[in-house]
Amino acid sequence: MSSPDPQVRAARNLADPSPENKPENKSESKSQIRAEDKTHDKDDKTHDKDDKTHDKTENKAVRSRSRSRGPVVAVTGAATGVGELLTARLAASDEIKQVIAIDERRGEVSEATWHVLDVRDPAIAEKLRGADVVVHLALDLDLETDPAARTAYNVRGTQTVLTAAAAVGVHRVVLCTSAMVYGALPDNDVPLAEDAELRATAEATGVGDLLEIERLGRRAPRAHPGLQVTVVRPTVLVGGTDTALTRYFESPRLLVVAGSRPTWQFCHVDDLVTALEYAALEKIDGEFAVGCDGWLEQAEVEELSGVRRMELPSAVALGAAARLHRIGLTPSPAGDLAYTMHPWVVSVSRLHDAGWRPSWTNEEVLAALLEEVEGRHTVAGRRLGRKDATAAGAAGATVALLGTAALVRRARKARRRF
Repeated sequence: MSSPDPQVRAARNLADPSPENKPENKSESKSQIRAEDKTHDKDDKTHDKDDKTHDKTENKAVRSRSRSRGPVVAVTGAATGVGELLTARLAASDEIKQVIAIDERRGEVSEATWHVLDVRDPAIAEKLRGADVVVHLALDLDLETDPAARTAYNVRGTQTVLTAAAAVGVHRVVLCTSAMVYGALPDNDVPLAEDAELRATAEATGVGDLLEIERLGRRAPRAHPGLQVTVVRPTVLVGGTDTALTRYFESPRLLVVAGSRPTWQFCHVDDLVTALEYAALEKIDGEFAVGCDGWLEQAEVEELSGVRRMELPSAVALGAAARLHRIGLTPSPAGDLAYTMHPWVVSVSRLHDAGWRPSWTNEEVLAALLEEVEGRHTVAGRRLGRKDATAAGAAGATVALLGTAALVRRARKARRRF
């Protein structure tokens, strides 16, 4: 029975349309439905696009706000090596407001603001203006550089950067030296505490420069109140580096001095870069070491590398090294040999306490080093050509042994005269 009320009938027809109330033109109805569906789809896509645009804008705004709160960091030596890696990392960080890059040539990190000049130039002060932190990595530790020129560059450069930074209101300078400043001595604790006395001497390559740089760093806050200095000391650095210690693994035999106790603690450049970032962000200050956890004994190194040892008496090894360096056959002074004889591994507890962890182990860094030096041939710290290396390997000798033989013969002749 139908309701006599027209309004009730209308409501009922809307809820459950009878055949007479359905649209008669089916094609028209379908077209309308399709048109409505397309309109809804278009609206949905527009909303999705709006949402993505909103999210992107919001993320950019968050990064912008984060950068606006972060420090302005200047990096010297920014075009190569560790400096280049650090500059790229800081430029990509949301925690850094701006990166000022300084070197004698322009580097590849386009996001940084570049200034091309020598760090010894007093004009560097204006380039540092506005920076909160300076990470000073413009050092020359090349084995082939003339020692006097190397010292002049390293010490004068550091002194200029510290003075210029203080003059323009920079409140922190980060210096990078080496754990070699602790010295390699037979009575060293294993591991050394980070606040242990620095007992190194200037006899090893570049160590005298590093000790002087640390002295300048300790003196700077007293001379320039308000300036703070952080010192980062990496262990044996690996990853695109060329040092007396990395060349040790290029030899056909690993030289071991009789009665010595070598220990090896490596630091991959990736880990050094993240530690420097911690210092730049002031998550850690003062003086601290950076490297892998723990260390490797010499027997472990030989087993992992597959390279056999060549053992020599201490007097013979040191005497040969000194003589070969004195006559210009090798770039490494005898002092470098101490770092392959005695322990100088160090705790990295300060970084651990700050929340940092190494991403490499000693075993992994050693494997990377061996892969990196494959095909290179070095004896007594001196790189050889392929022909020379083949001859030396075939004879089972090294330049050091040749020098040693000469010394032994000379000593015997001298004894016969008396």
